[in-house]
Amino acid sequence: MRAVIQRVKAAKVTVLDELVSSIGPGLCVLVGIKASDTAKDVEYLVRKILALRLFEEEGKRWQKSVKDLNLELLCVSQFTLYHRLKGNKPDFSAAMKGEDAQELYNHFLDRLGQSYDSSKIKDGKFGAYMQVHIENDGPVTINLESPEQKDTDREVDK
Repeated sequence: MRAVIQRVKAAKVTVLDELVSSIGPGLCVLVGIKASDTAKDVEYLVRKILALRLFEEEGKRWQKSVKDLNLELLCVSQFTLYHRLKGNKPDFSAAMKGEDAQELYNHFLDRLGQSYDSSKIKDGKFGAYMQVHIENDGPVTINLESPEQKDTDREVDK
């Protein structure tokens, strides 16, 4: 599971020029799910995202997390994070497909809400053609990926 995390002053998602979600200061998190991802990958990303110290305190950088400061998160599903190039054309066969991806993504959102404050967790519209508007703060961008699990670990998850 992969996340591209951006510290923002504000962010919003629109679909067909209609506002879906918006946040003030916090994090915009683009989330990619690969075919072999499980609930263990969700747990890893949730823990890391909420603990990342990307905000300053009293002029000192990298001191506080989104959770420490009670800020919002805007999460956007983005299967294109799991691509590979075939010549000049992207191939997304490594990404988890449709309903399974939506189920794991919803589990990710639920776990964020359970581990933090569900009213602070916003998201786009799964599977829709979205416009994501972000006002970067810094800019600060962090890439996260859940560690590869051994096949024996994956069998336990099923």
